[in-house]
Amino acid sequence: MVSIAVSFLVMMIAVSVSSGFREEIREGISSLTGDLQLMPVDMNYISEDSPISSKPSFIGAVDSLPEIAVISPAVYRAGIVKKEGNIHGVLFKGVEESPAAAAGCDSVKLGVSIPSRLGTMLGLAEGDKLLAYFVGENVKVRNFNIVSVYDGIMDGSDEMIVIASLSDLQRLNGWEEDEVSTLEIGLKPLYRDAAGMSRVTSEVGSIVLDRMDDDDDTLLATSVMDRYPQIFDWLNLIDFNVVVILILMTIVAGFNMISGLLIMLFRNISTIGTLKSMGMTDRMIAKVFLRVASVIVLKGMLVGNALGLLFCWIQGSTHLLKLNPENYFVSFVPVSVNLPVLVMADVLAFIAIMLLLLIPCLFISRIDPAQTVRAQ
Repeated sequence: MVSIAVSFLVMMIAVSVSSGFREEIREGISSLTGDLQLMPVDMNYISEDSPISSKPSFIGAVDSLPEIAVISPAVYRAGIVKKEGNIHGVLFKGVEESPAAAAGCDSVKLGVSIPSRLGTMLGLAEGDKLLAYFVGENVKVRNFNIVSVYDGIMDGSDEMIVIASLSDLQRLNGWEEDEVSTLEIGLKPLYRDAAGMSRVTSEVGSIVLDRMDDDDDTLLATSVMDRYPQIFDWLNLIDFNVVVILILMTIVAGFNMISGLLIMLFRNISTIGTLKSMGMTDRMIAKVFLRVASVIVLKGMLVGNALGLLFCWIQGSTHLLKLNPENYFVSFVPVSVNLPVLVMADVLAFIAIMLLLLIPCLFISRIDPAQTVRAQ
């Protein structure tokens, strides 16, 4: 029972951590860049020379799709930030809700929110100044005010995003109020898997081509999977590892139960012989032992699941186990209890273990009632 409990505990933690990584990273990327983007066909969305309209004629048709949660305009601009002798290239992103307003500092001009990794690298903190250079036809300099520091999913990559006000970057580029770099589309959580993103991207692209007016910019629909393929490949690798863990733990639990059932059979050879002599068939006797074994498996499964839920609650509440975001994109081990997946894993593991227990039941047919009764 202990071995069964440990196996199911490991399986539940593996599934919960995998789901946690998937949800945490996808939610983080979605909040930072959107799930889909409508951008110029030349893909030069970080230039000051490629604005698009924030209100194309087809935007209503796109927004009416049931999978769409929100459509947000954004302005991107590559820049170089400097503090004393330290410099680093970053990507500035202008959003409708300015970082200053989000931080409750409406009076602060040129407010920005920086990723924590950039703050660590340059020794910057909330309340400091951020000197930035923007290279184009002319070199422009802005002295931003840091109003907040955020832990970003992309902190582990070279592409660090500084959040600024949409209007500030529009003025920087010399654009009108309705000119932006891209339109970011957020999907409802149910459609953030690979199949859902791919399908919605194709659907949005078709709407853009079918309903585009002569005055509209030619836009290309791309998903976040195209922009950060390495992250989604990494998530797929985690899912594969979880499948391997589930198979291994099921095999370990199954063979532990096989050894346990064999011990029960060896200890009850005389009882099996007596039952056979009284007319019970091999199948009926096997059912008796399988019923006993199934009770042990179920008890171990319940204990393992209870311990797993306790671990998920503690880790979800305290973030006790930490990670290096440069390697794992998040600073702690994320957990998410996906009940349908957990129940399915429990059911499949239980069925697999019970099927494995049919192997030792073949031993029952080799017991000769005459020999066992005479031995008694």
